[in-house]
Amino acid sequence: MSRHCQVTGATPGFGHAISHSHRRTKRRFNVNVQRKTYWVPTLGRRVTLTVSPRGIRTIDKRGIDAVVQQMLARGEQI
Repeated sequence: MSRHCQVTGATPGFGHAISHSHRRTKRRFNVNVQRKTYWVPTLGRRVTLTVSPRGIRTIDKRGIDAVVQQMLARGEQI
């Protein structure tokens, strides 16, 4: 599972881990994604999405039907 949110499109960030001696090594800031299953009445089935907490809040605010329609319009695979 790649670390990206299907709703918001959030992807991992990259930067440096800086040690006490100030040496820099590459590191990756992963996105906090979870697999959530939602019932979508317009499709008449359950949909499992990989979403971040911000994506979960977006679904709670706008509704799963609106979010799924926007994802389908973008060409996202559901």
